[in-house]
Formats: sequence, C-alpha cells, structure tokens
Amino acid sequence: MPVIELNTEINAPIERVFDLCLSIDLHQVSTAKSNERIVAGVASGLIGLGETVTWEATHFLIRQRLSVRITKFQRPEFFEDQMIKGAFRRFTHEHFFEQAGSKIKMFDRFDFDSPFGFIGKFADRLFLEEYMRRLIIERNKVIKQTAESQEWKKFLK
Repeated sequence: MPVIELNTEINAPIERVFDLCLSIDLHQVSTAKSNERIVAGVASGLIGLGETVTWEATHFLIRQRLSVRITKFQRPEFFEDQMIKGAFRRFTHEHFFEQAGSKIKMFDRFDFDSPFGFIGKFADRLFLEEYMRRLIIERNKVIKQTAESQEWKKFLK
C-alpha cells in the first residue's frame, strides 16, 4: 500500500490555487503527455463535491479509463478525490492547502493499492510508485506555473 506525499510552495492566493487544482481544463494541460481526455462526467470548468469525471489515457502503452469522485470538500483548505473505477484496486488523493505568509503550502497525499496481489506489490516497488510520484510532481509544476503567472485567467472565471 504505497503512499506518496508531496509538498509544493506556490506564491499565489489560496483560493486561486485551490480552484486550479479542481480545474478539469488545467488537468488536461498538465497530463498532456499521456493524452488524457474526458469520456464521461464533468467535462470542463471546476469539479465539485460529489461530482465525477472519467478520464481515458495511455500509460505503459495501454489505453486505460479511470473514474474519480470528489468525496470531501472544504474550500479553500482541503478536498479529496477517490477512484470509483479504474486500473488500481483503490486510491485516495487528498489535497491540503495552507496559507504560509504570502505563499501557499500545497500538500498531496496519494494512497493507493495496485491490483494483482503480490505481482502488484512488486510492480509498485519496481516502477509504479515512482511513476505516480512523477505524474503528481509534473501536475503540481503546471499548477504552480499557472497560479504564479497570468495564465490562471484562462482557467478561472
């Protein structure tokens, strides 16, 4: 049961960072390398409590679908999304936001279980945990760059 924890400091208002993390449109930009596209659910704008989105993407040369739901939501300090269907046995991604002077501390906690028992645990150690860590780091870089520039205006009304 791997758990990935990441901290990112962002020089922008907390509400902007929080909303950018919920932006379906920015998510698509941040995951362009895996050609993610929406196939069901919230198709643009901000996703909210109880809402779902289904993504289709290519990972490890395999086209996959992943459906998630926003299960907890406390603007602008916290939200949680959970997989409801997909390649993992389960995952929970918690997003925490804290004002720290003029910066925001964004903390991700991604807790997942791979399928296939022992083989899945072996894959976690061999490559999957690091792969997922890099995906979240890349996404956070895009969020940071967008929030700290005027680009955020393209995603938030």
